[in-house]
Amino acid sequence: MEGEIKKTARSDLDEAALYFHKHPRPGKLEIQATKPLGNQRDLALAYSPGVAAPCLEIRDNPAAAADYTARANLVGVVSNGSAVLGLGNIGPLASKPVME
Repeated sequence: MEGEIKKTARSDLDEAALYFHKHPRPGKLEIQATKPLGNQRDLALAYSPGVAAPCLEIRDNPAAAADYTARANLVGVVSNGSAVLGLGNIGPLASKPVME
């Protein structure tokens, strides 16, 4: 069929890439806290009631979002997996390694 990817024997590079993506933890990204969250005060500052202060500041000054959130350091990637790097239509789950 046209556009169908043929299954071939895995090369050494393929095996290395599979290992790379799986070990020591699956994927290429992780999320870490940028603030200490080790006690009740830290949690009160990060969440309720402390989180209200930056929320209200951003409401009054939307540009402040860059000062109080990770907004400037995040990006969203959306794909239905229908045209992935020469792999064709492999679907959204199979395209995830490329999107990471």
